[in-house]
Amino acid sequence: MKRGVLTAAAAFALAWPAVLQAQSDSTPAATAALPDWRGVWFAENAVPDIDGLPQPGQSGPPYPLLNLQAAPWNENGRARLQAMIASQGDDKAMGWGYPMMMSGSAPLQFLVTPYETLIINMYREVRHVYTDGRPLPQEEDRWPTVWGEAIGHWEGDTLVIETVSVEEPLKYFFATPPISGNARYTERIRKIGPDRIENEMTIEDPETLTAPWTVTIVYARAEGLDRLIHEAFTNDRSVVENGVFTIAPPKD
Repeated sequence: MKRGVLTAAAAFALAWPAVLQAQSDSTPAATAALPDWRGVWFAENAVPDIDGLPQPGQSGPPYPLLNLQAAPWNENGRARLQAMIASQGDDKAMGWGYPMMMSGSAPLQFLVTPYETLIINMYREVRHVYTDGRPLPQEEDRWPTVWGEAIGHWEGDTLVIETVSVEEPLKYFFATPPISGNARYTERIRKIGPDRIENEMTIEDPETLTAPWTVTIVYARAEGLDRLIHEAFTNDRSVVENGVFTIAPPKD
């Protein structure tokens, strides 16, 4: 444990000049130059059913955004996929996790700052994407979680994110791919229109894939919804109307 703490501190010390530069650049002008991703966003064409299981009369994969059958699985990956399909209904709904929170039906909000970008879904799950110049931790210092560890940088108006240490197993719902815990994820997120954000996600995992797997997901800004509200299910006013999340009126 001491070694991990010391190594992490040393790694951050090496990155400290870049962190200071990022902080010195966080003037009002620099903040104003960041993209405006305000609002509530939902993945287009996602099935508005949180468990990801095929619905009655539905054809094709349950989540076409992350088509598990189309991934370039190797023998190990295909076996893991078949085992996952065989265990449908045995899911442990501990959370959405990553990458499903970026490709499922739960709406998202983005909080963009000069130091980090927070990606939050309606279940209060949060991804911290640090953009202050720090490197990814050394492997011995990483703490695997269902969201992984992520750093990012800006290339113009595109946020480039590297994510590692996504905890395995990832199966919290059926639509989560059976990728190994050693996978590396790269996302390129940018606004492509007034009410559209595009996320090009590439997954590299030699343990389960024969080649990098790239998927493009488009998020649409929700109309008439300016915040995410999620309470206990007995007090939940988040509903789906015509395939879009909205807030229901209070009950009598």
